[in-house]
Amino acid sequence: MVRFENVGLRYGMGPEVLRDVSFLLEDGSFHFLTGPSGAGKTSLLRLLFLAQRPTRGLISLFGHDVASMPRSRLPAIRRGIGVVFQEFKLLDHLTVFDNVALPLRVRGMRPDMFRTDVVELLDWVGLGERINAYPPVLSGGEKQRTAIARAVVGRPRLLLADEPTGNVDPQLGRRLLRLFTELNKLGTTILIATHDFHLMEQSKAPKFVLEDGEMTAVP
Repeated sequence: MVRFENVGLRYGMGPEVLRDVSFLLEDGSFHFLTGPSGAGKTSLLRLLFLAQRPTRGLISLFGHDVASMPRSRLPAIRRGIGVVFQEFKLLDHLTVFDNVALPLRVRGMRPDMFRTDVVELLDWVGLGERINAYPPVLSGGEKQRTAIARAVVGRPRLLLADEPTGNVDPQLGRRLLRLFTELNKLGTTILIATHDFHLMEQSKAPKFVLEDGEMTAVP
């Protein structure tokens, strides 16, 4: 599913923020990515969802070498990736329902094809009564859940989540972990970047630890 070989990344003429990062994500696997603030976790996720090119090394996604792939071919690869951003990236002029349904509309699906699934998903993440609300009136936790629902609604092949439980209480955090686990059982490969040790303790998923730009694996 994902292969990094000796990947390095620097911004401009600065020092490398990632150095010789090598790892594999098998199809259908579930991993956490952790490490101190500033270790390079967000930079690594940016490489994975193709928002950033590596300075050096090989990155393969879904069997394609994306490090050297023409930019015109990247959108087709991105359609298989769901992303939960720390800053949510919701569209303020769309309701919660329409924000979550946006990836399905982009695929050309009609509302009658996805309405039931979107409503059920919003009920699951506790937003059933906020379905017609707009992002400016949502709490931080509600925005977080909307962003998570949008990322998983299309059952992506690869799901990347950057601190997905950072704005929710522990009970909802456990519920969201169950959602990720169920999605993983359906075949989605999942990588969650988090500082939430309580969340990681609830799962037997292995961890990648990133520190000072270097990666180690913890079973």
